[in-house]
Amino acid sequence: MNNNPALGIYLYMPRFVIAMVLLLTAGGALNAQTASGGIQLEIKDPSGAGMRASGRLRDLASGVERKFETDAQGKFSYQSLPFGRYLLLVSQAGFATQSELIEVSAAGTVTQAVTMTLGALRNQVDVVSTAPLPGVDRSLEEIPSPVQASDQRDISNSGALDLSSFMNLRLSGVHLNELQGNPFQADLNYRGYTASPLLGTPQGLSIYMDGVRLNQPFGDVVSWDLMPRIVIAETTLIPGSNPLFGLNTLGGAISLQTKDGLRAPGTSLQLSGGAYGRKMADFEHGGSAKNGLNWYLASSFFFEDGWRTASPSNVRQFFGKLGHQGEKTQIGLSVSYANNALQGNGLQEQRFLARDYSSVYTLPDITANRSPFLNFTARHGINSKTTFSGNAYYRYIRTSTANGDLNSGSLDQSVYQPSAADRTALTAAGYTGFPVSGATAQNTPFPFWRCIAQALQRDEPGEKCNGLITRSHSRQHNYGFSGQVNRLDGDASRRSQFTAGTAFDRSTTGFDQLAELGYLNADRSITGVKAFGDGVTGGDVDGAPFDTRVNLDGTNRTWSLYATDTLSLGNNAHLTFSGRYNRTSINNRDQIRPAGPGSLTGNHSFGRFNPSVGFTFNPISVLNVYGSYSEGNRAPTSIELGCADPAVPCRLPNAMAGDPPLKQVVVRTIEAGVRGRLESKINWSAGWFFAQNQNDILFVASGQTGFGYFKNFGETRRTGFQVDGNTRIGRVSFGGGYTFLNATYQSPEEVIGSSNSTSSAAAPGLDGEIDIKPGNRIPLIPQNMLKAFADVQVTSKLLVDVSAIGLSGAYARGNENNLHQPDGRIFLGSGKTDGYGLLNLSGHYDFNRRVQLFAQVNNVLDRHYNTAAQLGPTGLTNAGTFIARPFTAVNGSFPLQRDTFYAPGAPRMAWGGVRIQF
Repeated sequence: MNNNPALGIYLYMPRFVIAMVLLLTAGGALNAQTASGGIQLEIKDPSGAGMRASGRLRDLASGVERKFETDAQGKFSYQSLPFGRYLLLVSQAGFATQSELIEVSAAGTVTQAVTMTLGALRNQVDVVSTAPLPGVDRSLEEIPSPVQASDQRDISNSGALDLSSFMNLRLSGVHLNELQGNPFQADLNYRGYTASPLLGTPQGLSIYMDGVRLNQPFGDVVSWDLMPRIVIAETTLIPGSNPLFGLNTLGGAISLQTKDGLRAPGTSLQLSGGAYGRKMADFEHGGSAKNGLNWYLASSFFFEDGWRTASPSNVRQFFGKLGHQGEKTQIGLSVSYANNALQGNGLQEQRFLARDYSSVYTLPDITANRSPFLNFTARHGINSKTTFSGNAYYRYIRTSTANGDLNSGSLDQSVYQPSAADRTALTAAGYTGFPVSGATAQNTPFPFWRCIAQALQRDEPGEKCNGLITRSHSRQHNYGFSGQVNRLDGDASRRSQFTAGTAFDRSTTGFDQLAELGYLNADRSITGVKAFGDGVTGGDVDGAPFDTRVNLDGTNRTWSLYATDTLSLGNNAHLTFSGRYNRTSINNRDQIRPAGPGSLTGNHSFGRFNPSVGFTFNPISVLNVYGSYSEGNRAPTSIELGCADPAVPCRLPNAMAGDPPLKQVVVRTIEAGVRGRLESKINWSAGWFFAQNQNDILFVASGQTGFGYFKNFGETRRTGFQVDGNTRIGRVSFGGGYTFLNATYQSPEEVIGSSNSTSSAAAPGLDGEIDIKPGNRIPLIPQNMLKAFADVQVTSKLLVDVSAIGLSGAYARGNENNLHQPDGRIFLGSGKTDGYGLLNLSGHYDFNRRVQLFAQVNNVLDRHYNTAAQLGPTGLTNAGTFIARPFTAVNGSFPLQRDTFYAPGAPRMAWGGVRIQF
């Protein structure tokens, strides 16, 4: 412990524990006489004259919001307000929304003057929540990290389809890998950590909505299609391993707050359509009554044919919230439901992308999600200093997938000419027309007779069939609760904002999967032959039964205790201490092999305390300096624990096997930087970050082509710096950010790299290993990211938005040693992506307060680009026909041709529509 830089946290924790117990057990006795003061508002137009405006005043302690509307002189006053901090939000049509932080700490009246500026965009958000539950609301100058916050107007004006695409457009350090080729199934990456919908992807970002963790229990995956964009009121990206957000917060946390009838009153309907058969409809309605009751309803529909071959999307989302706000208490019950079908056809070989950018390698790749979700929230102001907030939730997620792929196990087999036994079996089954001799790759572009014959005999269809159709089903029941007490002590000169809480989550999961063998057709689809990876009908592969079945039931439990305290010394210095203890148990039950070799059955437990300490300091009024140290952890997921045995590798997400235990991932993060806001409304920041992962979990390819396993990797590192700025000049708001990110391996490791030209194979194209050395860059993570935007208020009714994104290239998976080079014969493709830049254009025209026309064009210049890449064996010729054994044997083994597969980004996409407010 003496060597731990966070020693001060551990010494400080007894106060956390004692205070937490006192607050949780004796909070009800803290009611006392409430001291009060007042606020006098003066709202002015750009000339300095008073103007009518409306807005809200939010009590940051209790969460209670009060509406107001100024008179013709721009004045409004509040009286008898409890001492504390308030967030003022002022809005008016044609002007930018302004936000101000106001502190009431004396019996008198605080005068707050606000000058409105032209423009339809908001001013900078001054106060954000730094914990999953509300109540830990702090100004940006008190937070020791470069938090990025956005509101509902930012999301709406961006034209983004979902949360991931909005963050990619506007937030620094964020980029997408479109591995699935579907707009709702992208991998979101921030500082080299990922939130992905793909099972088996190492996850490093935690996502919360209204206090509920949205990372799914099975695999920690994140389904963006289950989060309706239209209902999001506020988005906060908290960087680093903030322990308050619990497990999986390695690189950052995303906290979402949804709308309610108080924040989103009225009714609106939005209809739009555009390229590739895109059709969208959004409806929302919110309102409130004098008795404190409020309600909000929203529904979204999205239908699209997709720009790639056979890649339609069907997204249907509903959200409703019923709440009540009293003088000290708020309660709310929200319900959401999604029923979606997404088809994304994944990576494509570079040869075929060059000919047809919309082409696919194999199909289909379908994911269907269905999910109801209930969440009850409560917040109560015990007195002017102490509040309680909590929630209880239930969520059910049902996911079904169907994936058609090449069977890489057939690429080194004789798959063309049926043998004598094959012909006998075919004849007995009534088949005719099969070749009796001479079938070769040259005259049989898409072989299937041997596959059918081997399936009939149950001999070796796992080797002679060149296609696989993998179907999976998962059912997840997830429920839990959390609660926290927040207490604000002191005054503006010396203040303590303390929070202590607890959380419990439990989930049960059922997962089953089965692969059917088949053959590849000319249209890249797979036809099944009723031979399955069930250990019987699929025959043998290399003398062992072909068995890819998974039938797993699991139970996950996580409980935690956390606390944080921000000590403020005047308005110039703030010191924050935080800590959280997490305890997770994962109990898997294999329904196929309850015990013995290869069984998935096992009980695993992981526990850890994660500390954090940070400071902010204002040496002068326009400059803020910050620094922090934090730790976080991620427990291995069920799918990683079920695929961690080098002797029994698995195809993800196609199978899992019994395993040796994995260690949990631990990350240590350091942040430091400066930021400021000048009188001319110039906001800027510059910061450096350093994150070191210990026992990182890496998916390692095995000697069996297409298979692999998870293992702990010594250390990886993500370090870099980030610079951001924005300002407004007259009718133009513009800004941007640049991020340099160096993500590297820090430990030596030997892994299978059969598709890498530098592998240790006996001959090119055979299986071999590659050596990872410290300093090698981690694949799929670009070093340079640049984003810029300009919003031009052309007239009081017309707003035009221009945004640009630029990313440098990144190495492909399989090129972990960064040394792959193509030879044009066995090894094709560069093993990395090229850098790219995109230009986007959007705008809207307000006919009046109720009717608005809008249009969006992404990738205006219609650039062809790739967001991710992977090395792998190919089973197709230049002409697009199937080929096995492309080269002569070397010592009895047949080399395979290897290529670079890419995830192509969307071409130019245009759509537009109308938004009507009632």
